[in-house]
Amino acid sequence: MTKKIFTLPDLGEGLTESDITSWRVSVGDAVEVNQVLADVETAKAVVELSSPYAGTIAALHAEEGDTVDVGAPVVTFDLGGDDGGDDAPASDGAEESGSGDGRVPTLVGYGAAAEKGRPARRARRGVGQAASAAATASAPAAPAAPAAPAAAPAEAQATAPAAPAASSGSGERPRSTPPVRLYAKQNGVDLETVTGTGAHGVITRADVEAAINGGSASGPAGPASAAAPAAAAAAGAAAGAVRTLGGREREVSVPVKGVRKATAAAMVNSAFTAPHVTEFLQVDVTETMELLAELKASREFRDVKLTPMTLTARACVLCMERTPDVNARWDEAAGAIVQQNFVNLGFAAATPRGLMVPNVKDAQAMDLRGLADAIRDLTDKAREGTLAPAELTGGTFTLTNVGVFGVDAGTPIINPGEGAILALGQVRKMPWEHRGEIALRDVMTLSLSFDHRFVDGEQGSRFLADVGAMLRRPGMTLAMV
Repeated sequence: MTKKIFTLPDLGEGLTESDITSWRVSVGDAVEVNQVLADVETAKAVVELSSPYAGTIAALHAEEGDTVDVGAPVVTFDLGGDDGGDDAPASDGAEESGSGDGRVPTLVGYGAAAEKGRPARRARRGVGQAASAAATASAPAAPAAPAAPAAAPAEAQATAPAAPAASSGSGERPRSTPPVRLYAKQNGVDLETVTGTGAHGVITRADVEAAINGGSASGPAGPASAAAPAAAAAAGAAAGAVRTLGGREREVSVPVKGVRKATAAAMVNSAFTAPHVTEFLQVDVTETMELLAELKASREFRDVKLTPMTLTARACVLCMERTPDVNARWDEAAGAIVQQNFVNLGFAAATPRGLMVPNVKDAQAMDLRGLADAIRDLTDKAREGTLAPAELTGGTFTLTNVGVFGVDAGTPIINPGEGAILALGQVRKMPWEHRGEIALRDVMTLSLSFDHRFVDGEQGSRFLADVGAMLRRPGMTLAMV
């Protein structure tokens, strides 16, 4: 048989490793060219890893959650052809002509055999043996077990479809979704011991939470799982029953991978490479909030998602016409300041995978509606984990909206490779001087951090003042640009 080893390619720009989020195939599965093999998380996005061959999965070289280096083996394929070796099986000619089992020859071997209906799930290597060994080891403790199946064979047959949920010696991988598997892994729950209550026995997040709380473990490890919470409860009672947050363990170790790992490295590099200066400006944004309400009520913007950040993003792009230095970058290798006559406007988005900063390409060429639509689309993709690596690279200036968390101000860290970042605080009612009197106005704090190697205090201050003036009186836009 001809076997091919597929190594992990560089899925981005110079990435050195990726995490296997979830496998879409198992050993023994027949696959076609470009069929998705796995979901892989890089430092930039979750991408689908496709098959370069048509054949059968002979081996998977990593488990879900493992980190794999670029160039390391990921999958071994059995292409089903004759490699000329002594152990190569003889061909009966039927397969070569496309008859027999329905496979047809391709440039890389034989494709997947035609199948009707849903393909059968293959057992993972070692799972059946491990379950069998566990059953053998536990046999002496249950001498009366053989009598149970004879008591109600009809009932056993009636409940057979639910069996795949628990992996009691069936050798079948527990059925669940990638987020549930990740949640179980982070909380130390073995899905082999959990009974799924979802459709067709699928394990849900609620099932995992029940297992964490000692509620619904099942399978061969059921008695042991039931004893563990009791032992933990006894230990807690002996220690004075100290309450923990959320009823979880006192400490849980969460591996730093993917986006969080890349973010941590980038922030450390930026904080200790670029000399940060942060300036603050409180702005009366009452007129901007009134404009926002008018736009939302208008026919032209009725279906557009407009927020204070959208208007601030537009203001920043316009103000860069007067102060382009905040949109420049420092080229350490060339010892030069690179002036960029385009704006790839990034914005920080909080997602379940961590903080992500997609950027709107050529934001300077967009009107307010186009900019709002682009921000909405990228935000949705960030939360769904479908951003492409190109949408997370090449930014020139970043906005971060800490106001959505009820925060007034902060000292944001510049995104690596950029010159500045602007943080928006919450908009809240405050007593404010207005036309010579004290009035209750909408006030927001702007926090601008910039790289002092090439953005001087004058330039940073002028840019911040211009953005503030535009948000204070949106009508000033006509006079400033």
